[in-house]
Amino acid sequence: MKHFAELSFDDWDDKTNTRAEAETDFSLMLSRRSLLGGGVALGATAFLCGTGALIPSKAHATLMSNGTKFKAVAANSLDTITVPDGFAWQVVAQWGDPLFRNVPDFNHATRGTSASQAKAYGDNNDGMDLFEIDSAKVMVVNNEYTNRSVMFGNNKSGLPETVEDVNKGKMAHGVTIMEIAETNGAWGIKKDSRFNKRITPDTPISVVGPARGSALMKTADDPTGTVVLGTFNNCGNGRTAWGTYLACEENFNGYFSNLSDRDAPRTAEEKRYGINNEDRGYGWAKADKRFNLSTAPQEPNRHGWVTEINPATGEAKKLTALGRLKHENAEAVIARDGHVVVYLGDDERGDYLYKFVSDGIFSDGGDNSRLLHEGALFVAKFNDDGTGSWINLSAAGMAPDETVIFARLAADKLGATTMDRPEWVAANPFKAEAYVCLTNNKNRGKEGKKQPVNAVNPRVNNQYGQIVRWEPAGGNHSNPDFIWDVFVVAGNPDVHSDANAGSDNINSDNMFNSPDGLKFDKFGNLWILTDGKYSNKGDFAGMGNNQMLLGNTVTGEISRFLVGPKECEVTGITWSEDCKTMFVGIQHPGENGNSHFPGGPGTVPRSSIIAVTREDGGIIG
Repeated sequence: MKHFAELSFDDWDDKTNTRAEAETDFSLMLSRRSLLGGGVALGATAFLCGTGALIPSKAHATLMSNGTKFKAVAANSLDTITVPDGFAWQVVAQWGDPLFRNVPDFNHATRGTSASQAKAYGDNNDGMDLFEIDSAKVMVVNNEYTNRSVMFGNNKSGLPETVEDVNKGKMAHGVTIMEIAETNGAWGIKKDSRFNKRITPDTPISVVGPARGSALMKTADDPTGTVVLGTFNNCGNGRTAWGTYLACEENFNGYFSNLSDRDAPRTAEEKRYGINNEDRGYGWAKADKRFNLSTAPQEPNRHGWVTEINPATGEAKKLTALGRLKHENAEAVIARDGHVVVYLGDDERGDYLYKFVSDGIFSDGGDNSRLLHEGALFVAKFNDDGTGSWINLSAAGMAPDETVIFARLAADKLGATTMDRPEWVAANPFKAEAYVCLTNNKNRGKEGKKQPVNAVNPRVNNQYGQIVRWEPAGGNHSNPDFIWDVFVVAGNPDVHSDANAGSDNINSDNMFNSPDGLKFDKFGNLWILTDGKYSNKGDFAGMGNNQMLLGNTVTGEISRFLVGPKECEVTGITWSEDCKTMFVGIQHPGENGNSHFPGGPGTVPRSSIIAVTREDGGIIG
């Protein structure tokens, strides 16, 4: 049996999370050309999967909505970055790069120390955004987790063995804020910038919203329940209209353990959130009593939130009104009626899609700093006829603090639709519609899992994933009703001829699996980033390494733009203000020991941010 540290986050979830939802059991017989039979079209220019309106991608010149042409790249399993002809890439920052001149460069033999890591770029970058502040380019980046086998590869066990090891791993988590600059065509960290700082698992962060001061948030170290130390396992991100950054805490449950009693009974709430007596190999409880469930049983309630960060100052606050979930990202939009709407995915098999609607109204140029403190939290119900509705969690009849702290349990009571792992949500800048990546779900349709096949999750044992979109009633994101359809169903038409071949806009030249990251650029191009199987054989033959693709939301055309190195996830994307540089995250290259990206042979693989540019210096996405 594998140790918890060797399990994927998804397999960890299966062993530690106990669901208790009730849902009507039914199934749909699906063919490739009937994935949305009876669905509702989203506007005059939209399409449904399986219709002639879909234009499959070919390996020819694809036109971005800004007029940029590129030739789609082929899938491959190389240990490098592949971009189209006429484009170039370079490394901007990589795990362990110092933020200050008095910090030593990354040491491939030792992998650094806790002291050096606390002042260096963190590990496993994920969501990110670039801010222009006083003419400085300030990048804010999530550092989701650590690859223990890489960070502690110089230990025989491949795990942290000392308190120093544990603290080094902790300091690689959190958020990195850093000024970057382009000098003679080369991007890099501007050391000693006044903006450079790390927000780590030890940084004090204020609590705002319904859970502030709740009895469920109080601990011996924080008897007021108002200040939490740290943010960690931040996955995707969001950005507000008033210039703040939203970091999203995802698999927070894997950091807690019970050092006194490995067989201690767990509450229903702990089971639902996957809080276990043994952690995933991080060992934090050995160095920090906050993570020992025997001495701090309520500490897990203080994590699993969206954290709002001011990129100029580093000031941070946990937004409890947005609910406690395994947050993937937080897509914030200003609704037609002025309310701020934030879409939120709970990234676990069979969990839900959420929406927050602010009580207050956005004021252009005014003080919007408290808009995410108070509002209503909703969970999505998708109907098979292409309609849907948002259900207010208050209908669960729980106290306001309990509703947000145990948002999953509230949603369980309301008949929400279990989803195939909701990952990033992206909102179209040119029309009122949003898209969500449903990355995969091996439990869909599996006996005893209470996750039946339905129109929005149309396949048993969904190993490829799909992207679903919806349009709010009246073009107003704050409205409770919507219509929906499926933008793309990923699959492998070279291997399968049934629904696992994917929708009609998938072909041999653009196939992929497990869509994860998702973001629109200012021109309306939809960028799709993957975190899936990279074996390049069997059901995944011909897909190669994880990749990034360009999607046209009007025609349905999808073209592969970038392929990452071996064993990586491609995740996190943002652009320079002039749109001439695209920044892309490369996470956990060589997670199974088969990559040396980006340094090459003899070096430790390191998660990195790369910059992609056009060789002619033109605009890109």
